[in-house]
Amino acid sequence: MKVLAISLIVLGAVMLIWTGFTYTRKEKVVDVGPLQISADRQHNVNWPPYAGGILIVAGVVVLGAAKK
Repeated sequence: MKVLAISLIVLGAVMLIWTGFTYTRKEKVVDVGPLQISADRQHNVNWPPYAGGILIVAGVVVLGAAKK
């Protein structure tokens, strides 16, 4: 239980500091027979800052329950 609680607290802190990330993916734009054209597209993954706070609170609650 303590490992789970500490993991939640650390993950919540990371989510508060780092609010998202971007990754690049190749996507086909044109695919006509032997002709293929692809483009690099950037995708953003973001989460709200309060999600990190919720994880920290959940970690503290689990840690408190583990001590009882």
